[in-house]
Amino acid sequence: MATPNAKLRAIREAAPSRAKAGEGMTHAELADAVNAFLWETREQQYTLDADTIKRYESGKVGWPGEAYRTGLRTVLGVATDADLGFRPTRRGASTDRALVTLPVVTPDLYGQVELGVSPSEFLARTSVETPVPQRIGWTDVEHVRVTTRAVAMSENLFGGGLSCEAATGQLRWAGRLIEAQATDDVRNAMFEAVGNLSGVVAYSAFDIANYQAADRCFQFALWCADQGNSWALRANTLAEMSRKAAYLGNLDDALSLIEFAQVRSDRVSATGRAMLWTIRARLLALTGRAEEAIEDVDRADTHFADRDLAADPPWLCYYDEAEHQGSTGKALIPVARERNLIELAAPRLETAIRLQGANYPRSRTFSRTRLASLMMSTGDPREAVTIGRQAVTEAAPLRSQRIVKELNGLAHISEQHERIGDVAELRHDIASLALPGT
Repeated sequence: MATPNAKLRAIREAAPSRAKAGEGMTHAELADAVNAFLWETREQQYTLDADTIKRYESGKVGWPGEAYRTGLRTVLGVATDADLGFRPTRRGASTDRALVTLPVVTPDLYGQVELGVSPSEFLARTSVETPVPQRIGWTDVEHVRVTTRAVAMSENLFGGGLSCEAATGQLRWAGRLIEAQATDDVRNAMFEAVGNLSGVVAYSAFDIANYQAADRCFQFALWCADQGNSWALRANTLAEMSRKAAYLGNLDDALSLIEFAQVRSDRVSATGRAMLWTIRARLLALTGRAEEAIEDVDRADTHFADRDLAADPPWLCYYDEAEHQGSTGKALIPVARERNLIELAAPRLETAIRLQGANYPRSRTFSRTRLASLMMSTGDPREAVTIGRQAVTEAAPLRSQRIVKELNGLAHISEQHERIGDVAELRHDIASLALPGT
């Protein structure tokens, strides 16, 4: 059991916070101050963070690396490492990388080893810091774009649960690239690429209901859009923030965000304008403005028909015919229910289901669930059961809190037909579905 480093904690808490008068320095403030000192004195980027400071104070790391010890002594104003409660290990080695704090792992004659701790703890003490070039070029921009595509594809296939943590590490790495030297055009492209990655990470966090992380990543994406002079990225980020606000029931905020996104829509491609009008239509439908919602869907259809794939930024690759039909169908569901006209939305959802390929199982599951809910409320409940069961089957491997909420909505709507045996079985299947990560 590690002995807590009370000295380090006391000295940190005695140091004044720069953010809050009268309070002690936080773990994050101390880490940032050390990183800033090391950058100024060594012209090298370091990535000390609040979690590592907490590990120092818990005693899990008793002898940080030389650079971090120097930075901590300077920032906290002490003379020696001992004043900070640090003592060298028997080998005098740094435990920042932490593998040396683990028991020595020696394979037996059959190549088998004992880790000595749990797998998660063993891996948590392993860190690899990817070097960042002093000057970046178009190859580095493309590296970030490829990384973003991989993260987005993983999120589409499995939901945010498997993607978010790994993607956050990729974002931290990419964020360091924007501090490197570059020509103006490369710098702007890098800001846009990193901002796009931040938006994808934000949506992954949103998908698993980590709203605080989502908000921070959305904020960073907007900052990147501003720094890189990208109106298209700004519009896309605000659109995703609007979706999140609507999901949480903040319809006024959602409508404001989507209308902010439409400012200077002349700088946005036709595909992007179709996406923006579709989101606005959904919000108007939810607030009872049915005619305006239908008009916005018509506008979205017109823009989508005029789209030029060559003009689209990388992040709009997902907004194809299937996505447009699914999104406009979703937008019209409240109107279809209000007017008891299933044909206003159902054909669009059916088209989306037919066109959504193997790379977008979560999108197809959303469309099936929404179609089943619409049919359960305004159509044939038995047909709704057939579609709903397919949605339940497809949802099983996905790690998505949004899918859970959508299916629970289907179960709630189905309650009115619970006397039908098949409907009762569907509600039972939804209730017993143990989705990973929920």
